[in-house]
Amino acid sequence: MIDKAGFSAFLREQRHGLTPHEVGLPSTVHRRTPGLRRQEVAQLAGISIDYYVKLEQGRGATPSAQVLSALARALLLTQDERDYLFHLAGDTAPHTSGPSTSVSSSVRFLIDNMPEVPAYVVDAAWNVLAWNDLAEYFIGELIRMPPTDRNLARWMFRAPLDHPHWSSPSSHAFAQIVAADLRSSFLRYPHFAEINILTAELNSVSPMFHDLWEQKPDAAPAVQKKLTIPDRGEFLFDCQMLRIGDTGQQLVTYCAEPGSPVREALRDFADGDVSAAPQAVRYLS
Repeated sequence: MIDKAGFSAFLREQRHGLTPHEVGLPSTVHRRTPGLRRQEVAQLAGISIDYYVKLEQGRGATPSAQVLSALARALLLTQDERDYLFHLAGDTAPHTSGPSTSVSSSVRFLIDNMPEVPAYVVDAAWNVLAWNDLAEYFIGELIRMPPTDRNLARWMFRAPLDHPHWSSPSSHAFAQIVAADLRSSFLRYPHFAEINILTAELNSVSPMFHDLWEQKPDAAPAVQKKLTIPDRGEFLFDCQMLRIGDTGQQLVTYCAEPGSPVREALRDFADGDVSAAPQAVRYLS
């Protein structure tokens, strides 16, 4: 049976102990109370605000395992805290040893059926796990690299500060998102060795990463990217990141407005027009 009083108290305690910075949300100047708002937790967990309010007030039906997992992710619970949340709900937390590195066939099918949209999947440590053909013109020919070298965070933050990559404001915005996401992964998977090793490495070799890590930077849900196409000029488009269930993975897509010049250029290149090809960039310019 669910311990409604304990469950609601635990949710409030965890919500009050977090800041927008820690979960990758923009912060606002005026907040009457510390911690996250109920609406923000509901947004992060992908549930309605009304449902979340009922959970905090000890009302309503017992939450499903899916909802409990979503709340654990939203509140950045450690493994022990996640297990305790399930216990309070009268359930047993499913076993998880760390974030998944296996991409489901449905996700692979999805990105393969987006021929005009560069798309790839990263795990919690920002290793590229899967990608479509168009993505290679933005993140390099991954098929030629061993899996251990396909880490976007390492490519980005090990680039010297005078690299042309850092001249673009969009690169700095994307760096903030990656740093914030790695901090969330570090808190969510405290015993996952690869994330611990990666963040320690980047803190030691990259002053920029170290500053972002210490500042707990804000992260926006989307960032504009610049695309340079020979003989066509420069275009801007949106980089969208969508979380994939309870895997720790994200689907990253570079989206252009329908009918826009950049969308037409991407369509031409997807159709095999080599003259439309964007120049491949190793550091996500």
